[in-house]
Amino acid sequence: MLFTETGVAGAFLFEPQRITDERGFFARTWCRAELEAHGLDTALAQCNISFNQHQGTLRGVHYQAPPHGEVKLVRCTRGAIFDVALDLRPGSPTYGAHTTAILTAENRHLLYIPEGCAHGFLTLEDETEVAYQMSAPYVPGAARGVRWDDPAFGIRWPEPVRVIAERDRTYPDVEKNGKASR
Repeated sequence: MLFTETGVAGAFLFEPQRITDERGFFARTWCRAELEAHGLDTALAQCNISFNQHQGTLRGVHYQAPPHGEVKLVRCTRGAIFDVALDLRPGSPTYGAHTTAILTAENRHLLYIPEGCAHGFLTLEDETEVAYQMSAPYVPGAARGVRWDDPAFGIRWPEPVRVIAERDRTYPDVEKNGKASR
C-alpha cells in the first residue's frame, strides 16, 4: 500500500497497490506490519457498513469521547463520498484542521482517521456504501459530534446537503459552547 500523509497529524490516505494479470487485480487494503511500520494503531474491534440511498446524504461529523476513542479506516465500496477527518485533539499540532478525500468504489482508496479526530462524509452518488474498520466498539453514551457546517472548522462540502439526521444538523457551534457536543 502507498501511504500519503494528510494535513491532519496521524491521518493517512492509503492507496492499494494493484498486482494485475489476465484475471483482473489483487491488492492489499490492510496489513498490520505496514501500519505498524508507520506507527499506526492496528487494533481491530468492529467493522461496519453504511448504505446511503441518496446523493447528498451527510453523515457526521462524529467521534467517541475518551476513553472510548476510536481509530477508523474508511473505504467506499459502492458509489463515491467526500470524506472528512477533523482534528479535535487538544495539544495536536493540527488541532481544528481537517483533511478531505474523495473515496470511490473505483479508486479504492482508504482514509485512516486517528483517535481523537471526528469523521463525516457526504455521498456523491445515489446508493453509496461505505465500509469502516474501527479500533474500538461503538459506545452510545460516548457518541459526540460537531455540526457539519460549523464556521469554526470551515469545511467546504462540494455539493448541497440534501439528507441529514436531526442530531447532525443541530449540533451547536463549537465557539458558542466552547466544546464539541453530545
